[in-house]
Amino acid sequence: MNKKIPMRQCTGCREMKPKRELIRVVRSPEGEISIDFKGKKSGRGAYVCPDAECLRRAIKSRAFERAFDVKIPDEIYENLSREMEAGDE
Repeated sequence: MNKKIPMRQCTGCREMKPKRELIRVVRSPEGEISIDFKGKKSGRGAYVCPDAECLRRAIKSRAFERAFDVKIPDEIYENLSREMEAGDE
């Protein structure tokens, strides 16, 4: 019997993809925004492809701000883009 693969929608390209292929950004119950690479942190999560273009689209459309209902600090976006560049190498 095949195991069901959890799917999530990218906030940038709006495509459904396997959860493991996406990067999770999480808002903790305390309201702190961070990047969750393991997918285990508690809180509200939003996902983005590990692709700079998807991140640009998500930032431009304010997708994370809508998902979390809070202003996202610029350093979170900078950390995301740094991680994506590091992943490309």
